[in-house]
Amino acid sequence: MQIGIVGGGGWGTALAAVVAHKASDVLMWIREDSVREEIRLSRTNASFLPSVTLPPNIVPVADFSRFAECSLVIMAVPSAFVRTTAEQLRGHLRPFTPIVNAAKGLELGTNKRLSVVLGEALGATHPIAVLSGPNHAEEIGRGLPSATVVASTEHAVAVAVQGALMTNLFRVYTNHDLVGVELGGALKNVIALAAGVTDGLGYGDNTKAALMTRGMTEIVRLGTALGAEPATFAGLSGMGDLIVTCTSMHSRNRRAGLAIGQGLSLAEVQASTKMVIEGVNTTQAAYQLAQTKQVEMPITEALYEVLFKAREPREAVMGLMSRDRKTETEEHLPMFTH
Repeated sequence: MQIGIVGGGGWGTALAAVVAHKASDVLMWIREDSVREEIRLSRTNASFLPSVTLPPNIVPVADFSRFAECSLVIMAVPSAFVRTTAEQLRGHLRPFTPIVNAAKGLELGTNKRLSVVLGEALGATHPIAVLSGPNHAEEIGRGLPSATVVASTEHAVAVAVQGALMTNLFRVYTNHDLVGVELGGALKNVIALAAGVTDGLGYGDNTKAALMTRGMTEIVRLGTALGAEPATFAGLSGMGDLIVTCTSMHSRNRRAGLAIGQGLSLAEVQASTKMVIEGVNTTQAAYQLAQTKQVEMPITEALYEVLFKAREPREAVMGLMSRDRKTETEEHLPMFTH
């Protein structure tokens, strides 16, 4: 089996290392000439996944000319580049080649899920799956035990992807709720940004626990309004990913929020890294979707105002704390029902 990876960032590189255990060859499309050459010559990607040595059957390529040989293709480019990259890929695939979206975000402007974007860009002949979970590339690349979930509306496709990715250190579950799995992975980045802000302000564990719990309530609200099953958000792509992204220094979204809480502007934070902070665009998309669907998302709204309306972070937190009294039970029970 030959597998294609689209994207040479940390996540794409880590996934290439995983599928190399099962594939005869892994074709890895990488935009940056320097990254391609480094992988070819030294089997490392120091810019995006340092301290990881890559297997010899990973083949870095500059174009998609050989992707017709692939029986499976994994998209691991940032959400902002999914549509344009998929349009370039389209003419180089065999019909019915499964496509796996491994990016976690929403398309800015249309607010569409990335699997929808892929379907529009590639055409209806390619079955789509999504991969999501508490998966920091730094740990997966080092071979630390991890688990993830792959979802597709076609069970056979999810099972095929599961077989291609699963190793004794990377456990893959299947799920039929593509919408929920995809939204869980995207929306948790919003809450992780907010969690970083509270850390930057010097607040404690109680604050973060409350933020994560109430943030999950917002994810469930918007997710169900968009067609997801509430129970999905109690799984790896929901609660699991939320926990790891809000608490780990591997999380670029949490680190970005931390810097903003400490006084840097969004522009300064974005200029300080070559990596994409997916939660920024997702905050805009989630805010707009909440307005359209009339879904109450006070944490998302407060973060949107901090990022794009120059609201002072500490004042935004105080605004959340002084909201009208609410009851909790009715909001949380549906999340754990099936």
